[in-house]
Amino acid sequence: MSNAVHAQRLAIALLAALALAACSQNNEIAAEDPGHASGEHGSSSSAGLPEGHIAAGEKRSQVKSEATKQSCIDCHGAEGNKPIDPTYPKLGGQYGDYIAHALQAYRAGDRQNPQMTPQAAALTDQEISDLAAYFGSRPTQLRDLHGVD
Repeated sequence: MSNAVHAQRLAIALLAALALAACSQNNEIAAEDPGHASGEHGSSSSAGLPEGHIAAGEKRSQVKSEATKQSCIDCHGAEGNKPIDPTYPKLGGQYGDYIAHALQAYRAGDRQNPQMTPQAAALTDQEISDLAAYFGSRPTQLRDLHGVD
């Protein structure tokens, strides 16, 4: 067997081992604290935000913005799973950190969208964290490629 083939197989095996270790670690965390994966207890955020609170996020998701006169659920639907437009994302069950980073980017103007940029402009760090915890804890209708052959 050539060195190039051996190196390629070794790299694939290493990546597979790292992926399995990461999955195993996530399962251990979920087993120790079932609320961690669901966002029930909020979570520490890679976005550098305070702990999010689901109930506060649910309440905030219904508040109409001064800028757009719409709330989160006006556009993304109940629990973030029924957008009014097929191009709007479903938020229910999305990773809380993803939602938090996206809202921070809209607020900072680093990510632009005619509806979301003004919608996020006035959000505080705590409101972003609460919204991320709430939508992250909702049942998901998101699709991924897991199990697709």
